[in-house]
Amino acid sequence: MTSDFPVLDPSWTAQEEMALLEAVMDCGFGNWQDVANQMCTKTKEECEKHYMKHFINNPLFASTLLNLKQAEEAKTADTAIPFHSTDDPPRPTFDSLLSRDMAGYMPARADFIEEFDNYAEWDLRDIDFVEDDSDILHALKMAVVDIYHSRLKERQRRKKIIRDHGLINLRKFQLMERRYPKEVQDLYETMRRFARIVGPVEHDKFIESHALEFELRREIKRLQEYRTAGITNFCSARTYDHLKKTREEERLKRTMLSEVLQYIQDSSACQQWLRRQADIDSGLSPSVPMASNSGRRSAPPLNLTGLPGTEKLNEKEKELCQMVRLVPGAYLEYKSALLNECNKQGGLRLAQARALIKIDVNKTRKIYDFLIREGYITKA
Repeated sequence: MTSDFPVLDPSWTAQEEMALLEAVMDCGFGNWQDVANQMCTKTKEECEKHYMKHFINNPLFASTLLNLKQAEEAKTADTAIPFHSTDDPPRPTFDSLLSRDMAGYMPARADFIEEFDNYAEWDLRDIDFVEDDSDILHALKMAVVDIYHSRLKERQRRKKIIRDHGLINLRKFQLMERRYPKEVQDLYETMRRFARIVGPVEHDKFIESHALEFELRREIKRLQEYRTAGITNFCSARTYDHLKKTREEERLKRTMLSEVLQYIQDSSACQQWLRRQADIDSGLSPSVPMASNSGRRSAPPLNLTGLPGTEKLNEKEKELCQMVRLVPGAYLEYKSALLNECNKQGGLRLAQARALIKIDVNKTRKIYDFLIREGYITKA
């Protein structure tokens, strides 16, 4: 087959249309002279005029993009997880881990073991309407019944929010949260309290719009970095990213080398450090303990210079990472996990912390005690 037939303009062949799109992708939008040089068959003005007319301001393409956007919105409109009583959810045994995850929900009854405002009925247990009640006493009893009715309405409202937003299926809800970047997850956690005001679809659209804004800002920042470096086309950008990655790897190697030199004076400690690094590189948890104080030197504090995430730590956290020999990025991840679990449970035990953080138990104890001492978390 040949590609010398016109598609959008009688003076432009299909092959030239494809060449134009490839040139704009390689040279960048607006670099019309470079685009014309790469095409060789059209001038700068012809390339710009044709691209703006047929690919930017073309009403046919605009309506097609609008239809695609509407179809995409229709496809992703119902992103909430409804959890109706007619479903067949798991039926865990009483007081099991899954039962606690589901907040004591009883699927067979579509009810909870312990309701919101669980003792609201106690105010009615001694009320008895008799014929010889005075008007004031009768009005007082009716006011108590009205208050109880309003508390029942609040109980039903909260059940509806939980059901509509799919909050009973907690694990599935948490998996949905984790699909977002860390910054959007923090926003999700902050804006969760407003979910009761809007419906599940509107709330998810709000979060999705902020996730899109975050992606756009990150892309704009990346393009601005290219411009600052003097890059004007995507071919050079790919080379720049490759060189930047190479420089970052070299910097990490120099940091690792400086850490090795701290152990070089003690051959046994050096061998242990190398074995630990080999375990870490292979994805295993370090199996060789560091030198203890009994007969051998203890490991020196970790050098945090140049490690990612150091700038996010305060002085006490830096001292903790140095003594525990924990890189800042891992510490921040463990801290976030413990804070989230503490906020959900209203407190945190050491055993729960050890179940969340799969590292050395002594390090977990030091991190746990530090967060308790600094007031980040509370004991259960």
